[in-house]
Amino acid sequence: MIHIAGGIFRMGSEAFYPEEAPHRMVRVGGFRIDPTPVTNAQFAAFVNATGYRTFAELPPDPKLYPGLDPALAVAGSAVFQRTATPVPLDDYSQWWAFVPGADWRHPAGPESAAHPDHPVVQIAYKDAEAYAKWAGKALPTEAEWEFAARGGLDGAEYAWGNELSPGGAVLANFWQGQFPFETTRSDGRFRTTPVGSYPPNGYGLFDIIGNVWEWTRDWYGAPTGQPGKACCAIDNPRGAQLRESFEPGDPMRTGRKVMKGGSHLCAPNYCQRYRPAARHAQAIDSPTSHIGFRCIVRD
Repeated sequence: MIHIAGGIFRMGSEAFYPEEAPHRMVRVGGFRIDPTPVTNAQFAAFVNATGYRTFAELPPDPKLYPGLDPALAVAGSAVFQRTATPVPLDDYSQWWAFVPGADWRHPAGPESAAHPDHPVVQIAYKDAEAYAKWAGKALPTEAEWEFAARGGLDGAEYAWGNELSPGGAVLANFWQGQFPFETTRSDGRFRTTPVGSYPPNGYGLFDIIGNVWEWTRDWYGAPTGQPGKACCAIDNPRGAQLRESFEPGDPMRTGRKVMKGGSHLCAPNYCQRYRPAARHAQAIDSPTSHIGFRCIVRD
């Protein structure tokens, strides 16, 4: 793990999405953090030691999901499916599908296989917490994660500066081409890549941007704190309350946690969230083929 001394930083962004604003001064304490997202090999060690079964490996209990289509009451998870042509970008059902048999061992469905050096995906929040507890670690708060992701570049929009692709360089695994139908990568791929395939940030952290979204421990809500000066920085805010995290109109009242970092599905034409300040709400019972995590140990 990599030690980060902590300090005061300007959290958030006012240049992209409204849920990232305003800029606010935040203080975090020191901690150690995994240099990469947890890999399939690391997660396999946890499963082999404990016999743990992930959320996606267990059929949902219909009693907990009134109105659930019986055809969906099977073990499985959500998998990204590349479209053949352009589609409306306000309808995610065009590229997401529930796939029976999709889980961390088979991230894109029963016929797929997890590569040991890729980040583990198809991880629900409780799965990430279970691994962290077994490893003697914890999940980061949103503030701790963002402080680490910035790599010492306070206020920069990206983990490496203020340009997405300085000099044309691709510095993270985000979508190349027009999402969700065209990939311009030379190998034609559009899913996860081995951890460490791209340069680290200033703190030596790999894949802190792109590749997979990463769970944090905070319930999703409006940013905590007001614009201010370093003298008035708030200490490591802990996010919203559970009730504040519910998606409006959700009859299930399912809690949502903050995810950070963007993924291989973020693109310049869709979801420009391959940035430290970017944040996304994810239901705790909704693993997908682009969600993983990394852990910390606080000083």
